[in-house]
Amino acid sequence: MIKRIAVLGGVRIPFCRNNTAYADVGNFGMAVKTLGALVERFDLHGVELGEVAFGAVIKLAADWNLAREATLSSGLAPTTPGITTARACGTSLDNAIIIANKIAAGQIEAGIAGGSDTTSDVPIVYSRAMQQRLLAVNRAKSTGDKLKTAVQGFSLGELKPSFPGVAEPRTGMSMGEHCELMAREWKVTRQEQDELALASHLKAAAAYERGFFKDLVVPFRGLDRDGFLRPDSTLEKLAALKPAFDKTSGQGSLTAGNSTGLSDGASAVLLASEEWAAARGLKPKAFLTHAKVAAVDYVHGEGLLMAPTVAVPQMLAKAGLTLQDFDFYEIHEAFAAQVACTLRAWENVEYCKNRLGLDKPLGSIDPGKLNVNGSSLALGHPFAATGTRIVATLAKLLEEKGSGRGLISICTAGGMGVTAILERP
Repeated sequence: MIKRIAVLGGVRIPFCRNNTAYADVGNFGMAVKTLGALVERFDLHGVELGEVAFGAVIKLAADWNLAREATLSSGLAPTTPGITTARACGTSLDNAIIIANKIAAGQIEAGIAGGSDTTSDVPIVYSRAMQQRLLAVNRAKSTGDKLKTAVQGFSLGELKPSFPGVAEPRTGMSMGEHCELMAREWKVTRQEQDELALASHLKAAAAYERGFFKDLVVPFRGLDRDGFLRPDSTLEKLAALKPAFDKTSGQGSLTAGNSTGLSDGASAVLLASEEWAAARGLKPKAFLTHAKVAAVDYVHGEGLLMAPTVAVPQMLAKAGLTLQDFDFYEIHEAFAAQVACTLRAWENVEYCKNRLGLDKPLGSIDPGKLNVNGSSLALGHPFAATGTRIVATLAKLLEEKGSGRGLISICTAGGMGVTAILERP
């Protein structure tokens, strides 16, 4: 028997710009704070859960066991196992799917999914030549041999550090450069992007003002709201920004204002079977009912961030739903252009027929149901934390409404997309 997967709720710390409030915290510190807050929220001190699936995209070598180590410091029973994962921006939604599948199969009764990411505390390594030199010194037997190996043929260039790359390994292009190509292919204008970005900020600001995030965001390091939020933003201010990725052709339309900034933060959600929730007196906010992951061949011409356009119709077919059968759409805003391209593709007859194999377009969605409390452009985007931020947000939206259905769509580096459906009967 397949069990239903209840989303009981989630928490996160405020997301902030890199090299600011969390510059010295790192993934482990942010993960412990977030998991600990979830343990407090649901009175899980000393409780053994089936699994904690927690991920990070940019992490130090010492954080290879991040999920387990953070679990041991969270207040959960030390007998709770942890698994560390990474699928770029889809990491924590993937983790929710991992936990959900284990619950559905009866392997576990409850688990936590989440993610933490920092672009402040990044792994910095020496050049390949310096790495090989240090390894050779370590292998040398005598002190004399070690000294000889250390200095023979040495050049100062070997000391030049190497920082984590932001380019796709297969193309050498950044995500922003890829998205510039998508914007041109789908004829997404600069104004359209700026309007999407402004709407995200205004909706997020309004959500904070009405207290929507009060039980979702846990104060940390002097912050009680996200460091990216600009409630005073205007189209005029956004229009004044220069292109951030294509600075030379005169066609660049992606700016710092309509693209997500480098972020630090963490989020987590608690998932369980209905029986486990009832035994602890917890009421489901929503149920995770369907999920789908897809990939595109971006190396040979497909848009890097277009994989959700493929995953969503496959998921809808499995669920027996149409694109219009939703009360809320949570489309991750890596870039405003990426959101616009996704919506364009679903409305396009040729794309839906030739690429998606459909006999008609998926069609349009009601813009009033899209990212109703803002999304990544306004809140920030710590890569591995975005998925469960969205799951917790959507579950609360459905709880407030009383019933309904929500769609989650997240694009990722590497040309992949992670999607899911939450429902509340």
